Amino acid sequence: MALKDILPGKLGFGAAPLGNMFRDIPEKEAIATVNAAWDDGIRYFDNAPFYGAGLAEIRMGAALAGRPRPDYVISTKVGRLILDEIEDVSARDLGEKSDVFKYGRPNRIVNDYSKDATLRSIEDSLRRLGTDHIDVAFVHDVAQDFYGDEWLTVFESARKGAFKTLDQLRDEGVIKAWGLGVNRVEPIELLLALEGPRPDGFLLAGRYTLLDHARALERVMPMVAEHELAIIVGGPYSSGALVGGPNFEYAPAPREILEKVARIKAIADRYCVSMKGAGLQFALANPVVAAVIPGASRPGRIAEDRAALEEAIPADFWRELRSAGLVNPVAPLPASG
Repeated sequence: MALKDILPGKLGFGAAPLGNMFRDIPEKEAIATVNAAWDDGIRYFDNAPFYGAGLAEIRMGAALAGRPRPDYVISTKVGRLILDEIEDVSARDLGEKSDVFKYGRPNRIVNDYSKDATLRSIEDSLRRLGTDHIDVAFVHDVAQDFYGDEWLTVFESARKGAFKTLDQLRDEGVIKAWGLGVNRVEPIELLLALEGPRPDGFLLAGRYTLLDHARALERVMPMVAEHELAIIVGGPYSSGALVGGPNFEYAPAPREILEKVARIKAIADRYCVSMKGAGLQFALANPVVAAVIPGASRPGRIAEDRAALEEAIPADFWRELRSAGLVNPVAPLPASG
């Protein structure tokens, strides 16, 4: 089933912060954040074993316990097993995200994209989430940002293992859809160029945002459209940089990014447009994008995201961003623009 036919709305919930991303989030606050999303009407929740070494899945499972399972959609990811044994969190080699989940559980994380590991990963996720099925399974991080020069070797391992396994599980009705959950466009291009297996859509984080969209726009969006598939945009605020945070791409934002944010904000302030509104509505203006899933670690963030999605943004704002060279000349703009 195509991913775009499964998603229950344009706004979903990205669960990475529930894994204590960047900070030690109190349990009550994490649960309250999921409850706030539910009360807002959000019914799509994305997760991954990697987020806090299973912590995000455990917390989400606790928050959604008792909710009618047919009423919501869950996606999670495969490619990493979470073991019972403990490891030195500071010694983990996690590519560009090495310190992102240092406040998560200290359980050992093992990268494994084989058939057996894929099946085990799903079983483990079902247990942590406290549910009997997962709607969408994404193959997690088969890209350069984690594996450097070895990424193609890892991709090939996933092609032989996870891709074929998830293709079969989808055909058997165990899951409804599968795809890649990545922070780079190249793995999506490579998978779509293969004869098979056939993914149902993708989760692309950080690559189609107001701050960084040219490469995805020129290369991967046309390919996804040609295959009549869809993309979920993760990290629409570019790790927080777009909305005044210190991080971009899970690390301290470089000066050129901070300068770009300042230029966008100066225009946004003149039009009384929120940066969250600009970020979410820009991403959703591309017809290939089926949903956005900003991460939230506090209940109040949910209302902010909803307001941003529904904010009225004047056409002149988008035109000025374009004329200032802050938006790619061929990027689709919201209907008002």
